[in-house]
Amino acid sequence: MKIPRLETQRLILRAPTREEFPATAALWADEQVTRYIRPKPMSEEEAWAKFQRGFGHWLLCGYGFWSVEEKATGQLIGETGFLDAHRDLQPRLEDTPEVGWALTPPAWGKGYATEALRAALAWGDAQLHARRFACIIAPANQASLRVAHKAGFHDTVQASYHGDPTLLLYRNR
Repeated sequence: MKIPRLETQRLILRAPTREEFPATAALWADEQVTRYIRPKPMSEEEAWAKFQRGFGHWLLCGYGFWSVEEKATGQLIGETGFLDAHRDLQPRLEDTPEVGWALTPPAWGKGYATEALRAALAWGDAQLHARRFACIIAPANQASLRVAHKAGFHDTVQASYHGDPTLLLYRNR
């Protein structure tokens, strides 16, 4: 499957490339990036498995993650997209695509996460047959909660994931 290319005013969402894996590994090795997402930063091996899983999502599900590139500089600043992680989460997501995003700290506070997420969701609304989308966010991650709310996620459910409290947010189409 060809991964679609999306453009916003300031960003390009495009297929990841093998050549950019070192930048992706650095993103997921950053303690600031991972502090609300996972117990510890990813090793290179874990980042490689995640990187490969992203391609598998496109092939198996018809959706996945895009690399997010800043138009002005051509720099890779993060990723966003859809996943079906089969999380051990209650309530279960079942057939609800989950969205996620992660940006490098220098890209924070510029509205890029909201811009990228809105572009991904517009594509999802047009291409996917889901009646709603979900995201999970640690309650302490106020920045991501603001991004989710700006992108239309409002129905919030208290949940637990890997023993930690988490918020499950929904956005209806």
